[in-house]
Amino acid sequence: MTDLLVDAPSFTIAVLGAGAWGSTLAGLAIERGHTVRLWSPRRDRDRLAEVVSDADLIISAVSMRGVRPIVVQMQQQTLPAHVILLSATKGLDADSSANQLPLLPSQIWQQAFPENPVAVLSGPNLAKEIQHKLPAATVVASSIAESAIAVQQAISSSRFRVYTNPDPLGVELGGTLKNVMAIAVGTCDGLQLGMNAKSALITRGLAEMLRLGCRWGGKPETFYGLSGIGDLMATCNSPLSRNYQVGYGLSQGKSLQTILTELEGTSEGVNTTPILVKLANEQGISAPITQQVARLLNGETTPQAAVAALMERESKPELG
Repeated sequence: MTDLLVDAPSFTIAVLGAGAWGSTLAGLAIERGHTVRLWSPRRDRDRLAEVVSDADLIISAVSMRGVRPIVVQMQQQTLPAHVILLSATKGLDADSSANQLPLLPSQIWQQAFPENPVAVLSGPNLAKEIQHKLPAATVVASSIAESAIAVQQAISSSRFRVYTNPDPLGVELGGTLKNVMAIAVGTCDGLQLGMNAKSALITRGLAEMLRLGCRWGGKPETFYGLSGIGDLMATCNSPLSRNYQVGYGLSQGKSLQTILTELEGTSEGVNTTPILVKLANEQGISAPITQQVARLLNGETTPQAAVAALMERESKPELG
């Protein structure tokens, strides 16, 4: 890492999305001495061309629902082929065509800009901790190694360690699938079921992520890294996690609408869950935790009944 920080090139970076994560990434880039332009889809809609002009790296840090609208806007701009597009969004596209796997954010960007290198950023990165200058690590993945290294050089620092990975699909899926598991774990904590139950739930949640992610095409080893189990542990163990807050709030008898209204930002797990259930049913993939989270979000079960249903499942070998 030290070698990367010596004589690293200076970039012009456009960050699309001025929420907690976008602002945090912009701050990290500014600390590295780059020229950074932060764009908000609400405040700066008419300034997009100005913000992305001459950018070497464009970071998309909007919510999943904001990805397609911004991609459409970006297609109106002239984007040189050398510009790297970095997706920092964790979610699944609800508007993907029927009879195909739901698209991930990076896939939407790549379809729109087939000539540009696309990379994915994901890991155990709670924005507020990084804003308070606490140490963290993350993963940048791309099928083009040089693009991953360029992003690594752009945002790495002594307190924000960036690893590269050649499996963008697995890295992106890890960050997406763990959001659903965090809702379940937040519920478990809210019910005060103890560390034994919580540890079992997280472990089985990882197994479920592996079943889904590997069927999708992700590499198994990726889910044992920072963007898989690392992100899962951070999200399932911190009240800073919005998905965890959703599960915890439901366990306290709050309605989903009330929780989402009070939430600072978006709980991507709420939007991801129904898409994931549909996929699991179509593909015949066992996803009991996701199924119970979906029923809980839809008001079809109570937190207590959802946990009981998981505990009462038929006994089976652990590895399966």
